[in-house]
Amino acid sequence: MNILYCGDARIQRGVLMSALSLADHIDEPLDIYLLTFGWPGSDGAPALRPLAPFFARGLEEQLAKGNSANTVHLIDATNLFAAAPPLANLDTRFTPGCMLRLYADLVPAIPDRVLYLDNDVLCRGDVRGLWETELGDAEIAGVLDYYGSWVFKREGVRRSYLNSGVLVMDMGSIRRGGLFEECRTLCATQRMFMPDQTALNKRAKKKVLPRRYNEQRILRPDTVLQHFTTSFRVFP
Repeated sequence: MNILYCGDARIQRGVLMSALSLADHIDEPLDIYLLTFGWPGSDGAPALRPLAPFFARGLEEQLAKGNSANTVHLIDATNLFAAAPPLANLDTRFTPGCMLRLYADLVPAIPDRVLYLDNDVLCRGDVRGLWETELGDAEIAGVLDYYGSWVFKREGVRRSYLNSGVLVMDMGSIRRGGLFEECRTLCATQRMFMPDQTALNKRAKKKVLPRRYNEQRILRPDTVLQHFTTSFRVFP
């Protein structure tokens, strides 16, 4: 099973917990791809450092305790990001690392089918049903965004706005159709709220999956992946 995480050095604690939770619930080997980058600080924003090789080695050693076939691949995409940065969205409240997944098509080492996870996603059950999802002509498959799917509707009353924290991605189709290239252009030229997620929802051929594969609100008996994303609550 191919798993993709993206970000700078600050995601390492989340990636460690997320990856170990996957290993606790999956018997088959995990091939984990860490797409990372560095970026200079500006206007008071701190510089971002890429994930270090020692972290990748340590993660692989931990995962190997459960299954010696588990692997971790560290890929530094700093040059790719710097060659075509998302200029219109670099100073939003979202870190530039949120848009790093949109450069995955430029990395030949990333396989044609991957399960992308944000680093704040924990596994609570067997994800094989998600991994084996038939995409058909869709490029990505994911779960409706808990809030955004009510606000951003492109097809009348039909909800189709996906949360980008858990995505099954057909990288072969994405590369052939140029989806990520279109999304990078949008992020470079058009300021957007939640830029990477918005760009994907605007351009991608999508398939909507059951809520249990990206639970963004409360833990339920059938939850497979729990996403600790931003939420609004009246009571603690």
